[in-house]
Amino acid sequence: MSTARNGFTRDTRTVRDYIRTIHDFPHEGIIFRDVTTLFADARGFRMAVDQLLAPYAGLAIDKVVGLEARGFILGGAIAHQLSVGFVPIRKKGKLPGAVVSQTYKLEYGEGVMEIHDDALVPGNRVLIVDDLLATGGTAAAGISLCERLGAEVIGCAFVIDLPDLGGRALLEELGQDVHVLTSFEGK
Repeated sequence: MSTARNGFTRDTRTVRDYIRTIHDFPHEGIIFRDVTTLFADARGFRMAVDQLLAPYAGLAIDKVVGLEARGFILGGAIAHQLSVGFVPIRKKGKLPGAVVSQTYKLEYGEGVMEIHDDALVPGNRVLIVDDLLATGGTAAAGISLCERLGAEVIGCAFVIDLPDLGGRALLEELGQDVHVLTSFEGK
């Protein structure tokens, strides 16, 4: 924070300033970037939502798609701002009813993401949102699921990018517009 000439205190913090770093979580040697401190602060949360949405303002968007789980928090807020529907993409077995599944690679093994088979219709224009872009596997699975339902992904927005893990490059190779608010070096 800084003090303006008129004597009022002006908050000059950025989204990055609201993100807590936790060492050795969930395993030794991992540096975890915790966005719950960003979400807990009204100004920080508002700033993140506004900045995630900014590049897409004025574009036709039919749905916001949030990736499990923190993408639900951000995606719901962005969908509200746009006055459009919200669609969750979840881990296998979490959605009731008929789903479409997509396998993706994890560091050790594979994971499966799912979307309801009627969540999107051909021609829907969607924005995919999550808190963190690491290897890009979850986001790539989300893109695939949306496209399999006939939707057009117009962009992917993230609070944090870990560029050393290559997720942004992967999504850009898939032809996606990628927007991030801040980056942290390392893994």
